[in-house]
Amino acid sequence: MRLLYIHQHFTTPKGSGGIRSYEMSQRCIKEGVSVTMVCGSHLGGDSGLNMPFKWGKRSGLVDGINVIEYNLAYSNKDNFMKRTYLFIIFSLRAIGLALTHKYDIIFASTTPLTAGIPGIIAKVLRGKHFVFEVRDLWPELPKAMGVIKNPIVLKLLDFLEWVTYKFANRIIGLSPGICSGIHSKGIPFKKIIEVPNGCDIELFSKETDLWRPNGANKEDVLFIFSGAHGIANGLDAVLDAVKVLVENNISGYKIILIGNGKLKANLVNRAVSEKLNEFIIFLDPVPKEKLIRLLKSCDVGLQILANVPAFYYGTSPNKFFDYLSAKKPVLTNYPGWVADLITKNECGFVCNPNDPISFADEIVKIINNKENLKKMGENAYSLAINEFKREKLALKWFNWVVKNKI
Repeated sequence: MRLLYIHQHFTTPKGSGGIRSYEMSQRCIKEGVSVTMVCGSHLGGDSGLNMPFKWGKRSGLVDGINVIEYNLAYSNKDNFMKRTYLFIIFSLRAIGLALTHKYDIIFASTTPLTAGIPGIIAKVLRGKHFVFEVRDLWPELPKAMGVIKNPIVLKLLDFLEWVTYKFANRIIGLSPGICSGIHSKGIPFKKIIEVPNGCDIELFSKETDLWRPNGANKEDVLFIFSGAHGIANGLDAVLDAVKVLVENNISGYKIILIGNGKLKANLVNRAVSEKLNEFIIFLDPVPKEKLIRLLKSCDVGLQILANVPAFYYGTSPNKFFDYLSAKKPVLTNYPGWVADLITKNECGFVCNPNDPISFADEIVKIINNKENLKKMGENAYSLAINEFKREKLALKWFNWVVKNKI
């Protein structure tokens, strides 16, 4: 059995992005399925290939995966037009492979939504079995955020979304809201399955030295946000809360914001201008192995998003599952399925959206009740083991994609 796997933002654990596609590929290889991964280059990613590009492409075997990487350098710092261009060019390159490569199943994972176009072409022209994975609902999320406003573009994306769902033999959604959103387009639930992001228990269980960056004292309660610094992430909410804490002379904590993105420079400048930088440490992305050392040394993980109702049940954030894997309680600033999990399993804290005082109050409670963090961390790890263990979810994914069964 041969699987053609299309994911523009693929990375191995040596990169700083999510490794879902890498882990799912490893499950396929373990089950005797050959995997060809089609991807592009992106900031912080590491495909495992290091030879020069030739004619805009390079390929090779990486941990058993046949990786084909196109020289299409993507960054979430890029403006909308450049990202759109890269999405379209990648889709066209992938269509070429979908029409010529030898494989049995074609699997495409968003974002972007254009990743599904090669699957449609492969099904129509070659009769291939096409499975589509939806990580974020497009165009619903960018529309809700106001990122895309052009009515013609939105109509085209709506049509592409509907066509992709219709042509896919099977669909995977990464959260309850994503699955419901797919169903709302007229797709029967029997064609949809939920496979959320997972916890890499084995990776986090390895013995490692802890790492605290300069400026983080041993006595400080250390909060961490690991991820993109873009519009969707709403990290100004963190700075708003710190401003409240500074105005009330609260100390004994540090907040690490590690990652990159379009708004990072603005956040850094704001922290300096408002004299918040004594309590906020900005770090560039690091490989997964080093990130794990940092996560283990922190006390609380921050699950932060802009207050967009479409996010409440329509995302499956990698960082949340990393926090659980690292045995860390989680503080989130928006309602939804992640907040419900935190409350139900007593593994963290939930504050009100767009409410810096509520956010600051939760931080103060954490600082004053540090003894509760260990128990909450144990609860977080139990949730990771019982519901989100990567091996269990990868087998569920494999059975749906390759064996066509639950």
